[in-house]
Amino acid sequence: MPCRIAASDVPSQRLPTAKSLPECLAWIAADMQSLRAAGLQRPVRLRCGRQGRAVDLNGRTLLNFGANDYLGYAGDVRLSKAASRGACAEGFGAGASPLVSGHSQAHEALEMAVAELLGVEAALLFTSGFAANTATIAALVGPDDLIASDARNHASIIDGCRLSQATVGIYPHRDLAALIAVLKAQPNARRKLIVTDTLFSMDGTIAPLAALCEIAEAHGAMLLVDEAHATGVFGKRGSGLVEATGCADGVHLRLGTFSKALGAAGGFVAGRQALIDWLRHKARPWIFSTAQPPAIAAAATEAIGLLTQEPERRRLLQSNAAEFRDRLAQLGVDCGGAEAQIVPIVAGSAAAAVTLAERLACEGFFVPAIRPPSVPQGRSLVRASVSWHHTASDLEQLAQALGRA
Repeated sequence: MPCRIAASDVPSQRLPTAKSLPECLAWIAADMQSLRAAGLQRPVRLRCGRQGRAVDLNGRTLLNFGANDYLGYAGDVRLSKAASRGACAEGFGAGASPLVSGHSQAHEALEMAVAELLGVEAALLFTSGFAANTATIAALVGPDDLIASDARNHASIIDGCRLSQATVGIYPHRDLAALIAVLKAQPNARRKLIVTDTLFSMDGTIAPLAALCEIAEAHGAMLLVDEAHATGVFGKRGSGLVEATGCADGVHLRLGTFSKALGAAGGFVAGRQALIDWLRHKARPWIFSTAQPPAIAAAATEAIGLLTQEPERRRLLQSNAAEFRDRLAQLGVDCGGAEAQIVPIVAGSAAAAVTLAERLACEGFFVPAIRPPSVPQGRSLVRASVSWHHTASDLEQLAQALGRA
């Protein structure tokens, strides 16, 4: 199907001038100028067609190493058909918040499917993984409490910590001694919460889950983990790193998203029935938001079914990721200790990362530049996201291109 909108039809991201804005908004012009000067202005690319091994961006077809569609389900017609069936059966929109009349059979089926996949008692749906984190963290703890958070946790975790108004101790990435010091520094906290990504989205590193479980138990802390980039990728059933590391008994709440390896949309939190029931009374974004469309829930349920039926996709993804990391190491390319399908190559400055991404695009690869605020100042990078549909030739060609860069 031809693209209905050409890249040339999209309004250009011209910088505004103070004269073009009302007086109360004139500050935007200076702020945008500052972003451009720092190399941090971000254009929005126009994609035509589905995600896949190759992607059409702004009218240019590139090998796609810039999607979190790790198992190729985002463009899978089976999810599209499931969404269509869901919309025909229950309408597209939910029409109300879950506590009013928005919780449909499609939502109930998805919650049951998530709980079964993760091997837990219950699950609760959110419109996004971001909402799941902010809602859950802000519900669990408050001003009299303590949060211990890994320095490289996702922005949704950071915002959840801020919203909670709890005391937040940020420990260096995967530094267990520093984590223990944070917990010991607040002995009188009413509640203690350790929160971490299991697979870190900018580093491709994995949290030391077994040790975190031991520390949480020793210090009377709750342990909440975000499996956004691990769901569908790790574990015998594909439920994530909690399953893969055998840490289910020590983790109190598991968050995830349907929008990455599962190729759909929305987020979830899962755990004991008592916790999920309590969150239904305390998680404000869930209480005060219209439920996700039933069609989206139906697509996510279909994806979970496919995940269990097609373990070969997960095995091929793991093989591709390991092969790519090994080849980079052979070529002397530093990927920062990546352990999974997310493979960062640190460039340093924002300008250097953009230059590297543009050079790779000229060779036919889409490997996006990641700049602040997504990463710290001085640690801008290009992030290669490996998927199951990449071929050995794709991986070798990109590795060679990075070796030449």
